[in-house]
Amino acid sequence: MDCYFHPNVPSIAPCMHCSKAICATCRDERGTCPSCRLAEKIDAATGTRTPLGGQVPPRPHASPPPQQPPRAQPYASVGVSAPLDPVESRALVALGYPLWPLALLGLFDRKQSRYLKKQALQALGFNVGFAAFGAILAFASNIPVLGFSSSVILPFLLPLFIIAGVYFGIKVWHGDDVHVPIIGDWIDERLPAA
Repeated sequence: MDCYFHPNVPSIAPCMHCSKAICATCRDERGTCPSCRLAEKIDAATGTRTPLGGQVPPRPHASPPPQQPPRAQPYASVGVSAPLDPVESRALVALGYPLWPLALLGLFDRKQSRYLKKQALQALGFNVGFAAFGAILAFASNIPVLGFSSSVILPFLLPLFIIAGVYFGIKVWHGDDVHVPIIGDWIDERLPAA
């Protein structure tokens, strides 16, 4: 078996504390690994620290530090922080915009935040909306008066769907709040606040 810290070096014994396989370079005289020794040092340092009393006096003639420009907050309108969303769930919902079955799978994720649930519902609504619009245009192309205008628009529907689906998917993957115009408003009214 190889060393936990050096994958290409054979191990000689397990660590006495955590039982990780370690090599002769990693093992000390007590039989512990580097991570256990580091944990002991951190525990020892935090246990002996005493709080400081008093206040720090201001520096004379010191200018205030420059302020950083405000950064755009993804998830700001939903109130969810980015680290709470697993990468797999975000990827599943992001791919749900161009591929609707993945958005449907994304709804069944139990660890999902309100943000991801909203985006999965929007992805489904986006796909259903484009399918309905395509069906209406296909039906209208058979009507004699409206047929010419709708048959001109119909070939551009699939490329528009692909471009919009990829664009929305990339924005969701990066954590930006995507708002599909009609569907997003309808979902915001019905999705309970978390």
